[in-house]
Amino acid sequence: VLHLVLFYENRLQDHHLVIPSVLQGLRALSMCEVLSPGLAVSVLKAIFQEVHVQSLLQLDRHTVYSIITNFMSTREEELKGLGADFTFGFIQVMDGEKDPRNLLVAFQIVRDIITKNYALGPFVEELFEVTSCYFPIDFTPPPNDPHGIQREDLILSLRAVLASTPQFAEFLLPLLIEKMDSDLQSAKLDSLQTLAACCAIYGQKELQEFLPSLWSSLRREVFQTASEKVEAECLAALHALSTCLSCSVLSSDSEDLLDSFLSSILQDCRHHLCEPDMKLVWPSAKLLQAAAGASLRAYHRVTSCVLPLLLEQYTKHPQSSQRRTILEMLLGFLELQQKWGHVEEDESTLLSLRAQVCSVVFSALTDPSVQLQLVGIRALTVLGSLQGFLSPSDLELVVDHLIRLALREEDSQSSEAAMEAAGFLAPVYPKVFSGRMVPRLEEELQSGVSFSEGEEESSGDRCSLRQRCLQALAAVSTHSSIVRETVPVLLQHLRKVQKGNKDGSAQAVVSVCQSLRHVALQCQQDPESCWFYHQAVVPCLLAMAVQAAVQESARPQLDKALLEEEVLAAMVSVISAATTHLSPELAAQSVSQVVPLFLDGEVSFLPQNSFPCSFQPFQDGECLEAQRRVVALLMAFVCSLPSNVAIPQQERLLRELLALSCSCNCPFTATTAAKCFAGLVNKHPAGQQLDEILQLAVNRMEPSLAEGPRRMQALTLLLWVTKALVLRYHPLSSCLTDKLLGLLGDMELGPAAADGFSLLMAEAPDVLHKGCHADVRIMFRQRFFTDNVPKLVQGFHGAGPDVKANYLKGLSHVLNHLPKPVLVTELPTLLSLLLEALSCSDRVVQLSTLGCLQPLLLEAPQIMSLHVDTLVTKFLSLTSSPTMVRVSPL
Repeated sequence: VLHLVLFYENRLQDHHLVIPSVLQGLRALSMCEVLSPGLAVSVLKAIFQEVHVQSLLQLDRHTVYSIITNFMSTREEELKGLGADFTFGFIQVMDGEKDPRNLLVAFQIVRDIITKNYALGPFVEELFEVTSCYFPIDFTPPPNDPHGIQREDLILSLRAVLASTPQFAEFLLPLLIEKMDSDLQSAKLDSLQTLAACCAIYGQKELQEFLPSLWSSLRREVFQTASEKVEAECLAALHALSTCLSCSVLSSDSEDLLDSFLSSILQDCRHHLCEPDMKLVWPSAKLLQAAAGASLRAYHRVTSCVLPLLLEQYTKHPQSSQRRTILEMLLGFLELQQKWGHVEEDESTLLSLRAQVCSVVFSALTDPSVQLQLVGIRALTVLGSLQGFLSPSDLELVVDHLIRLALREEDSQSSEAAMEAAGFLAPVYPKVFSGRMVPRLEEELQSGVSFSEGEEESSGDRCSLRQRCLQALAAVSTHSSIVRETVPVLLQHLRKVQKGNKDGSAQAVVSVCQSLRHVALQCQQDPESCWFYHQAVVPCLLAMAVQAAVQESARPQLDKALLEEEVLAAMVSVISAATTHLSPELAAQSVSQVVPLFLDGEVSFLPQNSFPCSFQPFQDGECLEAQRRVVALLMAFVCSLPSNVAIPQQERLLRELLALSCSCNCPFTATTAAKCFAGLVNKHPAGQQLDEILQLAVNRMEPSLAEGPRRMQALTLLLWVTKALVLRYHPLSSCLTDKLLGLLGDMELGPAAADGFSLLMAEAPDVLHKGCHADVRIMFRQRFFTDNVPKLVQGFHGAGPDVKANYLKGLSHVLNHLPKPVLVTELPTLLSLLLEALSCSDRVVQLSTLGCLQPLLLEAPQIMSLHVDTLVTKFLSLTSSPTMVRVSPL
């Protein structure tokens, strides 16, 4: 190795054509582990002395940088023995470099020289000059650049060098100030971002003499800029400066630079806050907030001056628009206080102004201007989040204001914002909200429900008030102690509505269920609340539905509101939300009660369980039609259970559901039973039991699909079972899909079978989705596409004219639900068929195909442009189509 090194060093003095090969040899040696001490230094000295690097080709210059990098990573101590000569040698190597590939390596070497404490000696300014000459980076990668170097890579690499040492400050800060005044936005942005990066390592000493110039440039840019990006970076740089000055430790005789810096900002900005209609009011507020947010010390210094001024201005300016501007500025400063949480008694300007701040915020809440109210509500939320700020009497006022806004305020924006604020503050002050807000809402709800004769229960105002009370009760249920208060109120109201038996009571029940679902979703992350909610709500809903069903069976004249589809659907969403997040142990406890209720009429766990006749939804008999509808609630429960929860009597339950789905005359009940069966099958462990139940299902479906009065019920069952198996990649799914494909040629069932492809591919809202723990394999849609689209295309070509549309409709449903990147790759083979689909006379096919084509026009223009003539012709003909498809083609 020694001889090779000496040989190569001597060859560096040879003809310049030899040099590239010599450098290749030296690079190989620079990676050699057995290189004797001193040889690395010897090689570098020879290169620095003998090679004029910048006259070499790019690749050879890159080789030199590689040799230096290799030695720096393995021979650091030896190289440091060269002292500042190493730094000077590298400066000569790099000086004049222009290639971006080499610059990335060179910048990294400079950064390593600085961060690993190589001696810079008298060459600090030279090292700065050799790198800063590239600032700001002006590089546009050539088209089809194989190296993939972006402008941003160079910017970040150079910034890491410039912001790596305080020793560069005296040279860099004047450069940054100069570039901030540039006409180029990119130069401004780069300068501001570099300044912010430097503040992380600078101290007061480096910044002191440049602070007036820096503030002047930043202020000018924020006051005058038309660019939001530049403004944002200026504010970030000001924040960084203020943070840097806040971190410096003060000695007793040194000037407090933070204080003097903030004083100059206050002097230049404060007076603009008194002119809420003028254009400099917001830039001034933003600058003050950027500086104040840097530290608690900066915050106290700025707010002690600004908050009294803003409060004074609020009372001086009576117009709502002016007050809104002032309150929004005040809100900005209040939000900064949140960073430090608790309001400290001894030093907080905010605490000393508590009465005035509360007075201003409360006055905004009663202002006729909705926009001012909304800012007031946001301010109220922030004040409430500051621990120890609001007094008990203030808190009571807060709750009273929120109730008034939520229930009485005409504008829905204010009402919704008040409810959201109540939900945010309730966990912070649970006792106040459960003790003051919930009773008031309950009182309002009861006074809003009157079923006395001669009074229109569904009159607009009363209905609206009741609706808002329900929404507010749900919104405020964000703490376990409050949930224990609100859930009984909602359930009591539900019972009242049920007993009211007036027109419109179905809609009233749906409204309560929507609120109950909202509460359920808020309880899901808290196991204690989740179990309390489940125990309180699920048995209650089941009892009410069973009560309505058995009464309907015994005395059919009674109101059927609870058995209407929209009401049962609303109850399904509540029970599902209440069940999905149960722990396996508690879910097992609950399922051991619910399943026997439906299979054996075991009603003992239901509240108020004295029913006029037995509950037997799976028994035969015309009079039990109403009871069968309640199977929807069984579906909601068992299909939302975690998959590791064993379901008692599962085989029996599956057989009952299968029989019900095939034999029931009511389409709603048959569909519900099919969905419940499919939901259970999807989670059923693989094995003989599952195979047997699936074979039983196929045996029940096939004769019904072939002929008879219940073909549609059999198709519904086929679709849901197929979906359950497609999702989990079950082997039988392809056999069932083939049956479905065969039905596309059926004159009676063909259109419904075609629509079934949408059901297979789309996400179902109530069963068979990941939220209810269904077994959903990734990329099941892509797999379904690969397996079945060729069959759809083949079927289309072989079909008679009467049923061709069914194949197109099925195809367009599959394509509409396919991830777009997959669709784009398959497009060339399918486009001719899609164009043919546009000529189909079926409106649904036309709309579905157009829905498929529209995103493709945006995402795959290179493919679509090949067919532009045909597309334009088809679209134009559809705009005067007799099927009324006009907007989509346009």
